[in-house]
Order: sequence, then C-alpha cells, then structure tokens
Amino acid sequence: MTTRWRVAVVGGGIAGLAAAVRLRDRTPAGTEITVYEQSGALGGKLRTGELAGAAVEFGAELFLMRDPAGGESAAVALVRRLGLAGRIVHPTVGQAALAVDGGLRPIPGGTLVGVPGDLDKVATVARPDAAADRDEGRPLLGPTDDVSVGALVRSRFGDEVVDRLVDPMLGGVYAGRADDLSLATTMPALARAARVEHTLLGAVRAAQAATPRAPGEPVFGTLAGGLSTLVDAAATASGATIRRHAAVRELTPTGPGWRLTVGPTRDPEHVDVDAVVLAVPARPAARLLADVAPGAAAGIGRLDYASVALVTLALPEPALPELSGFLVPATEGLLIKASTFFTTKWGHLRRPDGLALVRASVGRYGDEAQLQRPDTDLAATVHRELSAVLGGPLPAPVDGHVQRWGGALPQYSPGHLDRVADAREVLRAAHPTLTVAGAGYDGVGIPVCVRSGETAAEEIITALEGSGR
Repeated sequence: MTTRWRVAVVGGGIAGLAAAVRLRDRTPAGTEITVYEQSGALGGKLRTGELAGAAVEFGAELFLMRDPAGGESAAVALVRRLGLAGRIVHPTVGQAALAVDGGLRPIPGGTLVGVPGDLDKVATVARPDAAADRDEGRPLLGPTDDVSVGALVRSRFGDEVVDRLVDPMLGGVYAGRADDLSLATTMPALARAARVEHTLLGAVRAAQAATPRAPGEPVFGTLAGGLSTLVDAAATASGATIRRHAAVRELTPTGPGWRLTVGPTRDPEHVDVDAVVLAVPARPAARLLADVAPGAAAGIGRLDYASVALVTLALPEPALPELSGFLVPATEGLLIKASTFFTTKWGHLRRPDGLALVRASVGRYGDEAQLQRPDTDLAATVHRELSAVLGGPLPAPVDGHVQRWGGALPQYSPGHLDRVADAREVLRAAHPTLTVAGAGYDGVGIPVCVRSGETAAEEIITALEGSGR
C-alpha cells in the first residue's frame, strides 16, 4: 500500500469538510487531501455574518445534540474533535409558537415534528380526527413502503393536523409541503415505528419512546462566536489544501484513479487523484456522473430543491414575546414561513442596549416567484408581517440583511432513500473510489451532513486499502 494517497473532496460545505477531517485522521501520513470549492466561501449553508455589530447566522442556526439512537450527534462529536466543546451554548428560551387565526399560539408539546402523540394536547391548535386512526389489524406501512408525510397523517388525523401543525413544522426545515415529502427521509423514526405499529398514535409514541431524553436535557446547541468557527476549525484540522473559486467541471476515470478538470473552459487545469468524494448538491453531482455512471446520475439527478431567503432585522427595543420564534402555516397567506427571535432564544446574544435581532425565513417550494422581489421589498414585507403577527407596529430597523439561498433545500419525494441506495450501489460496484455525500442524499441538518461526509470518507479509505495502493 502506498503511503501517499491523493484524495479530492469536491465541495467545501460541512459534509465535505467533515470528510476531509476524517480522511486526515484515518489515512496514512503524507496523504494529500484537496478540497475544491466552487464559490469563494467554505461552509455551504453555514455562514456567520455581522449585523449591527453582532455576530448572527445567515444560514444554519443550530445542531441537534443527540442522534436518533440517543447518543451524541455527529455534529457534537466533530465539535469535540476540533476542540470547540467549550463554545457550545444552548437556547435559553425554547418555547415556539404557531401563527394561526391572526395570533400566536404555543406549539403543543408531545408531538413528533408536529404529528401528535397526545391528541388532547393539540386541541388548542388543530382538531384531530381521532376516529380515523383505527387499528386495522396490520402495520401502517409494509417493510419497504414509503409515503408522503401528509398522506399518512391526513388519512389518520385529518387535514387540520397537517395544515396547522405538520406542514409548518416541515416547512420550517425543508421549505416544502408535507404532502410531497418522504416519511422515511424526513421522519425516519416514525417510518420505522409505522412498519410495526397499527395506529399512527401508537407509532408516534413508539418513536418517542425509542429516543428517550432526560428532563431538562438540551435538544439543540450552537457555538458562541457562530457556526463559521466550526467551518474554520474543520478546514484547519483537515490539513487539506483548500482551493476556492475552483469549479470541478469533469471527472474522467484513469485506470484505478481519476482525472479532475478544474477551472474555466478556456484555461482548464487537469489534476490526477486516487479517489474522489463528491460533496455537492445532487444536480451538480449528477452532471459530473453523467458519463462515468449514468445509472447513478439518473437516480441522483431527480432530486429537486427549494430556494429560500433569510431576512434579518436589527430592531431597537421591540416588544417581543418570550418565545424562541414562530412558524406560519401556508394557509395563513403570509410570505413569512418562520421567524426566530435570536436575541430572545439565545441568551449569549442578548444586548444591554436592548437591540433585538429577528430573522424571518421566506420562500416555499413551488412559490419561488415571491423570491424575485428586491431585497428592500422583502425586508419591508417581513417587517410588516412581523408587526401584524405580533399585534402592533415594530420599530423601524436600524440595520438589516437579506441572504438568498438558491436551490438550498432538498425536496425528498417518497422513495428517495431507495433511489440514493441504488445509485450508491452502482457507484460502489463500478467505481469504489468515488462516493457522494451531503444533504442531497442523506437528509438535512448539520449532524446528518457531518455523518454523511464521514461515512463517505470511510468508504474511500476502505476502497483504497483494498486496492493495495
């Protein structure tokens, strides 16, 4: 086996950086790792900026502390690996609300991404059709079945639970609709339980019991100083050569390895490597795979994405409720689909001058035309709608920022996991030194992306070790 492997990581988001760190930790000394990032910034959807003199997230805001099995999440494990555990902070206000019927109502407890585990608790927001959730003598789903979240919940609890609870919860995460999103991908614990339980209520309770949480244990965390500190630390720890503004346009097999075509068409650079981790969204990955693995490309390329905009306003001493924020059902007819009261939710961000940072998420899948408005129009609309939801005019912002994320959030239709598994099997059989990683394949959220990148790195290591190189 050679002691000088050359591995390319295409994509400098958190999945790609996690892959690079794992490669550095687990490959022989002298391994050359290069991260190619098309844009000028690492981190993908992790981006900490500054507004009114304060650090604020213009992308992902937090990470789960636990994994689905109840252990430490991959994000927390990476944070520890990078020596940043002392920076972890947790929300000081956890209660969020739903904007329904012109006012705010606390999100009921006992739900799993909005799906009730106790029908009485959700009665303040929605009226479930309890009679529809009958035991028909068999599990809700077959061993390999996948359905949309909306289809399952509507059939068991009725439309109002989906429209007022589940849809806004999923919309806040995916900017998508419950009726379109795969249960197995977006709610894997519930999907597993539904293959055993005969009622949806029983499935929710079983899924909740499978991941017990100690009273008072924090669900979410972030890093003091911003999540860009995680990005910077990962890039440093990987020891990788970081190539910014370096678009990989073509992959060509070269016997046991790969040749990357990098840069502009008029002046391309060719780089030879032993293995490649493709940590880019599904469509760019499909384009790169089209010639070398057309079967895999076809499966991956079907994935669609939603675009969103995040509008952050700095408001002088606004009258905000003691909430972390609120979600908005699409049925309310607002442009805003979610809002976070940063300086209320996160105690470490509170300011002695009373300036509040409030962020709103705009954009639902299929309604991208709304995002064509100019920044000033989006900010003004958000300010107006926030005032309406909160029941009174908010002060004029002293600063603001609009962050647009085009094609940011994957829309996992039913069967997504099977399509990805098939594509990976094709790649593994034909090209074991080429893997894919990231949200487009395994799900959204920092822990999922970190785990995806690390798993891809392990597959590359196994392939290179097996090749005797």
